[in-house]
Formats: sequence, C-alpha cells, structure tokens
Amino acid sequence: MKGRYFTSESVTEGHPDKVADRISDSVLDHVLENDPQGRVACETFVSTGLVLVGGEITTDSYVDISKIARDTVLDVGYNKREYGFDGESCAVLTSIDEQSPDISEGVNTPEEVRDKERVENHYNTLGAGDQGIVYGYACKETKSFMPLPITLAHRLTKRLAKIRKENIVPYLRPDGKSQVTIEYENSQPIRAHTVILAAQHDPDISEEKLADKLFKEVVQPVLGRWLDDETHVFVNSSGKFIKGGPPADTGMTGRKIIVDTYGGYGSHGGGAFSGKDPTKVDRSGSYMARYVAKNIVAAGISEECEIQIAYTIGKAKPLAVTVDSFGSAQVKDSKIRNAIDQVFDLRPAAIIDHLQLQKPLYTPLSAYGHFGRDELDLRWEEIDRVKGLEEALL
Repeated sequence: MKGRYFTSESVTEGHPDKVADRISDSVLDHVLENDPQGRVACETFVSTGLVLVGGEITTDSYVDISKIARDTVLDVGYNKREYGFDGESCAVLTSIDEQSPDISEGVNTPEEVRDKERVENHYNTLGAGDQGIVYGYACKETKSFMPLPITLAHRLTKRLAKIRKENIVPYLRPDGKSQVTIEYENSQPIRAHTVILAAQHDPDISEEKLADKLFKEVVQPVLGRWLDDETHVFVNSSGKFIKGGPPADTGMTGRKIIVDTYGGYGSHGGGAFSGKDPTKVDRSGSYMARYVAKNIVAAGISEECEIQIAYTIGKAKPLAVTVDSFGSAQVKDSKIRNAIDQVFDLRPAAIIDHLQLQKPLYTPLSAYGHFGRDELDLRWEEIDRVKGLEEALL
C-alpha cells in the first residue's frame, strides 16, 4: 500500500526541555561517579534567567548542583548575555530532599525478601523503585533497528548542533528542532515526503541565506537518497528565529518522552528517563525492554517487536511481560514470551548489573534519543542474546 506516512521530530540540546533534561542527567552522573549506590530523582525547570533544580537525592557524596547547572548551560552553548540566558548570570535555585524512607524500604527490602521467600541470588534483594509499565521496540528499518523517521530527525538536529559548535555556520544559536515525514509503500520506507528544520540564529542574517545554508549543510548531507524533487522542505517556516531557548519557552525535565524513545512508533508507558537513577524502572526497565526487543528482531524471529513489562514498587519480579510482534513473527508471540523467560532476567538488580547502569553514562543521552545510539557503546544496544533466543525457541 502506497501513501502511508509517518512523522517524527527531534530537538537539539539547546531546546529548553533538553537543557532541563541535561542538567538533571548531569546531576545524576556526578552522584554516580562517586556513589554508584546513590538514589536520584532530579527534576529541573528553566526559564528566563532561572534554573530551578528539585527532587530527592540520597548520597554519601557531595554534589555542587549550582556549579553543575551553570557548567551544563554553558556547555550547551548559552554563554552570551545577548541570548537572554547564560550560565554565568542565570540564577540557580535548589530544593532537594532525601528519598522517602517508605520508598527506600520497598526498594532495599523487596517483597520477595520481606515474605522470607528463598532468595535465589542477590538479584532478589532490590525491588522496583515504583509501579509502572515500560516498553521497548525494535524494527528492521535501519541498521540500528530503529524506525527511520526518528533516526533521520535525530541526525538533522545532531548535524545542526555540530555545524554550530564547529563554527561551520557561525550565526547559529543553541535552540533548534527537526521533523521528518517518511512515505511508505508496502510497509517499506521509500522517500522523505516532508522535512522541517527550525534553527535559532543571530538577528543580522537574512532568512534566505540561512535557509540556503542549512539546506546545503544539514538537510542534503543527512537526508541524502531519501530526498526527491517532490520533497517539501521548510527551514524556519515561521520567519526569523532569534529568541529561543529558556527565554522563549520554559523547559522542564521529562517533556520530550517521545523524542527520547521511538518518535511515536510503538507505545510509551508515560515515565520519563532523565534525572532518575537505575532503580527507577521507568528508566532501567525501558532500557531492558529495548534490549529484549532488539535481540528478538536481530535474531530474525520477527520483523518488528514491542515488549511491555509491568512492575510494582517493592517487588523484584515483573508482574507481567507482554510481546507484540505485529503479526511479523515466525512463531506465536506466546512462544517468544516463554523464550524471554529463559534468556533474560528482568528483575531490577539483574538489569542494573547486566546493563552496567550504575556508571555516569547518562548526560550524552539527554538529547538525541536513548536508543539507536551506536556511537555511545551502550550495553542495551548490544545484540548478544541472539543465540540464546534461537536455542530457546528450538
């Protein structure tokens, strides 16, 4: 069937919501660097001249949140007063408490231990940090097993940030967005139908010059063969984009959950990632679900796969695991579900251990997605369980 379209968007690290995500993840990384067992649930709010960091942090290490926030803002690129927001002059306020003792008890002493069940190994000694459902998705549209629209959208914003930071286009500012619509035929992507790019810029550059430069430096190199003579390309379609970032729009941690995941493909449990330590299954469970789904698709068991895992606070074992291969699998979804039980350990402590999540690795993930990031050598992007799945399905 020709004429099916799917659209995904991405934003640069200078987008206000991503500034907030980056500060929250930078705080988390600083805690984990000195205290791998630290508990962090850190939320950030940014607006004109203001950074507000709140939440719950329990750690034995010292964390200079004000310095982390300022350094992060400067690193993103807000380093000039003329931008209306910069790391040197902005106010930084903090409101931090320790993790609730009730939550801590449930995490540290899960139901399996409280009920004096036999503890098979130490993986039963850490309960989920909250109730919730998480999803993982993978498909064969790209080499990274990600949907094509979100992959291209991220490449556009990463390229936009690159040419700004390397001064290839010196009049760009940190804020920016992209959007890509891909046309499909018989479930296969065939062309880019529409491409949108929004780039914050200095006031003295003409709109025509900017559009031409960004088409040549960003759109053409990224989209390549997906462009044709009928592709609609819009660069700063509303006109000038001078005022951007926190002065133009408030930013908050966790408001770009679709950008962070699969661009609208599959489902989302609703929980954000940034600023949360790995005992929060919103984060660790989602990473594990992606790991499971990617290995299933890489094994050739299905063309695409979505995994749902349900948890409750204070219990190590998931309540339920659901597989949806969207009719593309060679075997029944129930059989895949049984194979998952044999190959993967979905308890939080096992996830944290296997995916090596108690390391300071989260700041780079705060922009351009948490999945399909092959350049970051992430444990949940490995496809090392293919053989195990194949054997389990024999």
